[in-house]
Amino acid sequence: MPAGVRVGVWDPARAEPAADNLKDADAVIHLAGEPVAQRWTEESKQRIRESRVAGTRNLVAAIAKLDRRPAVLVCASAVGYYGSRGDEELTESSAPGSGFLADVCRDWEKEAAEAEPLGVRVAAIRTGIVLDPRGGALARILPPFRFGAGGRLGSGRQWMPWIHIDDLVDLFRFAAEKPVHGPLNGAAPNPVVNADFTRALAQALRRPAIFPVPEFVLHAIYGEMADVLFASQRVVPREAEAAGFRFRFPELGAALKDLLT
Repeated sequence: MPAGVRVGVWDPARAEPAADNLKDADAVIHLAGEPVAQRWTEESKQRIRESRVAGTRNLVAAIAKLDRRPAVLVCASAVGYYGSRGDEELTESSAPGSGFLADVCRDWEKEAAEAEPLGVRVAAIRTGIVLDPRGGALARILPPFRFGAGGRLGSGRQWMPWIHIDDLVDLFRFAAEKPVHGPLNGAAPNPVVNADFTRALAQALRRPAIFPVPEFVLHAIYGEMADVLFASQRVVPREAEAAGFRFRFPELGAALKDLLT
């Protein structure tokens, strides 16, 4: 654990965090949320929503009670805010989309913004697909690709907003330390369509990728959640770059090479 960093654990949807977890904090980074990558039922959707929306509400309520409040709250959000938008270029000023995740992200960010009247600067990182072989989406798809059984999802024409894990960590730190506020797109400046992502991953692993995955297969496995896998989001980090953030891995090929070799 780095010096000066403290991690607080609590049940975000049910209660406020203990005051001791926030006492004398200069910055709070809020990442709590039920995993989205699971089969959606009414119960799991409720957990996804409440862990983010009610969880953030509870966190801000606890901050409001502090004698000395943090200077900044950096709250996770997601590119799900935009919904599926085809080839439209999406910046931080783009309107929210429609659908379950878009509604969750909009309300999530709204709860975080309630800290601003308390004198707390608020930034929300709308995170894309995080590339990290130790977990998340990349870890899930690596096994079939390593065995030469990977392939594009459906038509492969949907845009994928991706980001190297190191750049995402840097962006959260940047948001905590620099005078930025509001949404920042946590996605590399060069999004790719799924077919190009598939080719790049196969090339990095020196494996073929000739087995496309039909939409009906993933819908059979994940139900409504499969719509997320086929959503098209051409997200670019305009505000982050305008504020001076520089990506270590702006190109997908270099990012995959760093992570997989």
